[in-house]
Amino acid sequence: MILIHENMSRGKTSKGWLSSFHTFSFGGFQDPTRMGFGPLRVINEDWIIPGSGFSEHAHDNMDILTVLLEGRLRHQDTMGNVSTIEAGEIQLMSAGTGVRHSEMNASEHETAHLLQIWMIPDIRGTEPRYQQARLPAMEDARDWTPIASGTEGEAPLHLLSDSRLLIANPKEGDVTTIPARPGRLVFVHIVDGLARIEGEDLRPGDGLQISEPETLELDWLTNGTALLFDMPR
Repeated sequence: MILIHENMSRGKTSKGWLSSFHTFSFGGFQDPTRMGFGPLRVINEDWIIPGSGFSEHAHDNMDILTVLLEGRLRHQDTMGNVSTIEAGEIQLMSAGTGVRHSEMNASEHETAHLLQIWMIPDIRGTEPRYQQARLPAMEDARDWTPIASGTEGEAPLHLLSDSRLLIANPKEGDVTTIPARPGRLVFVHIVDGLARIEGEDLRPGDGLQISEPETLELDWLTNGTALLFDMPR
């Protein structure tokens, strides 16, 4: 079964300093039909103006991924980590027993554009930890390339669930096969570009939720970027 989450049907938060679109229920956007998908709980697309950001706040028992698409983000947490995330990098904070952190736009002039992703771990109460890595170069990830995985050593970042996050940067005219495995759930988020699947057009911000294993193909009408979540049922 395929369900398309259209970008224009996402929830929205606008606070002056923040413009955010929510694929799943988050904050003031609550839709009982969009409470996540498997371990995937949140996909927020955020734009943060210079000099602003998320002040210190708490999390626990959640894998929180930040994919920086444009700009720079300053991270600080109660584990002692202080870092700057650049465009083309990904951060993973496993909150475990609890951690406080802030994420602030590190530029005085450029808006920070990012994806914030929350995934529910298989194990609760672990020691909090922080990881950061560069995304693969676009030419090296034309097809699905793991960037985070619950299997140690399979990807630069280690998730605390039996899940994988992969990225692809196809070129116009490419056909990207979506892997199908029994007992697994798949979610594809279109980051950039235009694609088509089974006669339906997909645009940036659209999500493709696949609950039954079947071989599907994305036909790319332009160059693009997509994320794929491969998760346990």
